[in-house]
Amino acid sequence: MGWIYLVGAGLSEIGWAIGLKYTQGFTRPVPTLLTMASMVVSLGLLGLALKTLPLGTAYAIWTGIGTVGTVILGIVLFGEAATAWRLACVGLILAGIVGLKLATPG
Repeated sequence: MGWIYLVGAGLSEIGWAIGLKYTQGFTRPVPTLLTMASMVVSLGLLGLALKTLPLGTAYAIWTGIGTVGTVILGIVLFGEAATAWRLACVGLILAGIVGLKLATPG
């Protein structure tokens, strides 16, 4: 169950990271509230995941999911650069996430 919580936490992290862009410096109430709710969900699920998963592994995977998802959505939603170098770096982060999952018992 810890891995499911961790994936949910990572997806929620993507939500709040992208949500920050839509808050326009916390000046828009609805996006601000949704972003804050996503932050709470993300940290809550991470806390549940940490009951059964090692801290270092869970934290690295949580931030990795958030990073990869945010970069991809930045490209799709905001027209950020999709250079080969950026995508290769995202691939390295994904490899690290998979490697940590495979190296962690349970």
